Amino acid sequence: MIEARHLRVLRAVADSGSFSAAARELGCTQPAVSQQMKALEQSAGTPLLVRAGREMRLTQAGAALVRHAAGILAGLTAAEEEVAAIAGLRAGRVRLVSFPSGSSTLVPTALAAMRAAHPGTRISLVEAEPPRSVAMLRDGDCDVALAFRYAGAEGSSGAGAGTGGGSGAGGAAAAAEWDDLVVRPLLTDRLVGLVPEGHRLAGAEELGMADLADEPWIAGCPRCRRHLVEVCEGVGFTPRIDFATDDYPAVAGLVGAGLGVAVLPELALESVRAKGVSTLAVVPAVEREVVALTLPDLARVPAVAATLAELERAAAR
Repeated sequence: MIEARHLRVLRAVADSGSFSAAARELGCTQPAVSQQMKALEQSAGTPLLVRAGREMRLTQAGAALVRHAAGILAGLTAAEEEVAAIAGLRAGRVRLVSFPSGSSTLVPTALAAMRAAHPGTRISLVEAEPPRSVAMLRDGDCDVALAFRYAGAEGSSGAGAGTGGGSGAGGAAAAAEWDDLVVRPLLTDRLVGLVPEGHRLAGAEELGMADLADEPWIAGCPRCRRHLVEVCEGVGFTPRIDFATDDYPAVAGLVGAGLGVAVLPELALESVRAKGVSTLAVVPAVEREVVALTLPDLARVPAVAATLAELERAAAR
């Protein structure tokens, strides 16, 4: 019989490439990892790993088992949590991962409400941008992922909002991006233009992306950066990106110092003190969809369902 603890070790070996690296990740010894892999291969009745130089590689059977491991482990977690709730223990846990602007705006309100309503539920938080956060959810490393995708861009949902896309092959890719997950829409977040206070466009009510074609740019996270390039190329120019940072206050600081222009989501601006910066509405509107994601099995866990509900309430405020 295949045991869950053996599957966790196999996945760690597959991710890290060696028994010793997997042991460090799992906080155990290398011999313990080796013994558990031998036990798993005996249960499976076939080799799962082969040594190639200093690395361990998966056999075809090993690759198949790793492919199923995330769903199996998520299902086991869901079963444990649901049984505990039915038994009246009310001592669940939720592992939440969020992108930074969500962590500073939506998450605090939701977690405060969870603590007040369900003091026995433990909630942890780590930060990661999509697609990394979505991969963590699928790998069983979190229970709820706060994520976003841009309307009209490859890997986004729905039709374009000012970006001229979202249909055909791009729309099909968008629809498939999260089709194995439970998706709770939270809000639509518009991008806002940022220019230095002394800029020729400062004080204008709105701007088109083409108005900034000749400007130096400050870009954000990798997904935001890629989307910025797509939007700009859609209106006829490629942005000259002089600076790139995942830190939104740093973006505002660079703009305020006169080093370039930027666009940021409205959600990010809620927690940024933008000194020396003028904000302008971008037209046509460029939007991103902010959602909470979980696996179908986990959506039935009471603590996870309550967390999703509180995130929806926080977004509606």
